Amino acid sequence: MENVTLSSGHSMPLVGLGCWKIENEVAKDTVRAAIKLGYRHFDCAADYGNEAEIGEAFEEAIAAGDVTRKDLFITSKLWNTYHAKEHVQEAIQRTLSDLRVDYLDMYLIHFPLAMKYVPMSEKYPPGAPMGDDGLPEMAKVPIQETWQAMEGLVDAGLVRSIGLANFNCILVTDMMTYARIPPALNQVESHPYLVQPVLRRLLARYNIHMTAYSPFGYPSYQVLGVPFDSKNFLELELVKEIAGRYGKTPAQVALRWNVQKGASVVPKTVTPSRLTENLGVFDFTLTDAEVASIDSLDRNMHFNNVGLPFVWNAPLYE
Repeated sequence: MENVTLSSGHSMPLVGLGCWKIENEVAKDTVRAAIKLGYRHFDCAADYGNEAEIGEAFEEAIAAGDVTRKDLFITSKLWNTYHAKEHVQEAIQRTLSDLRVDYLDMYLIHFPLAMKYVPMSEKYPPGAPMGDDGLPEMAKVPIQETWQAMEGLVDAGLVRSIGLANFNCILVTDMMTYARIPPALNQVESHPYLVQPVLRRLLARYNIHMTAYSPFGYPSYQVLGVPFDSKNFLELELVKEIAGRYGKTPAQVALRWNVQKGASVVPKTVTPSRLTENLGVFDFTLTDAEVASIDSLDRNMHFNNVGLPFVWNAPLYE
C-alpha cells in the first residue's frame, strides 16, 4: 500500500474502503475481512448509519491482534444537522463511541450545508429534515463557525486531521482566508465522467489533498434508482482496451487513473474478490497518453448531486 503525507503531517493510505451503502448486517464482517486483506484506511460517516457495526469490527480486530489502533486510518464526517458550534462536540462523541475509538484520524464536514438540528434522542442518524414544501430545513450557521469548532477538536486531541467534503472552489478559497488549521483534505466525487480539473488545481495550490469518492461513477448510484441516462464508463471500449494492456480490470484502471492524478480513492464493495481487486492498483502505471484519453471522457457529471429535485433540491454545483 502506498501512502500520502497530508499537510497536517499525518500519513494516509491511498486506497481505503468506502463504507457508504454497506448494509448493517454485513458491515462488521466486511470490515474484518478488509483488515485481513490489508486495508487500513476506512471512510465512515455518521450519516451512513453503520458506524456501530464498523466499530465492533475495529474492536474485534484490535483485540485479536490483527492490527493496532495506530495501524488504522479512520475517517468520519460531521453531518449537516450538527454544524452549530454547540453540536459539533456532541456529534463527534457519538461517532467515537460508535466506532469504539478515542480519536479519529480525519474528520470532515460532510456537506457545506447547515440544516436544522435534530436531537439524537429523536432520530439518529437524522438524514435531511424536510419541510412541508419538500425542501430541507436549513440552519443559519456559517461555515466559519463550524470550522472553528472543528479546529477545537484538534486542539482537544479528539481528531488528528480535519477536512472537507463536497466543497467547491469558491468555498475552499473563502475558507483559506480564515482557517487557523487549514483543511488537510477535500473529499469529492471524481471519476472519468467528473475529472474536476479546476478543483484539483486549486487544492494543489493550497496543499489540500483530494480524495475521490464514487470512483466508479454510475454503478454506485444505479442501486439507488438514480435516473441518469448515462453509459457506465467501465464498459467503454477505451477503458477496456487500456485494462487489457495491463491484465487489469476496468475498475482497476479507473482507480489507478485517479491515484496517478494525485488523489486517494475510497471505493465501496462487500464482495471479497473486489476487496482484493481494488487494492491492486500499485503494480502498473498508465502512460501520459492513456491518462489524457481517460481525461477526455469528462462530462462534468455529478451523480451525487444534491441539487436535483428528487434529492434535496439544494444546489451546490453549477
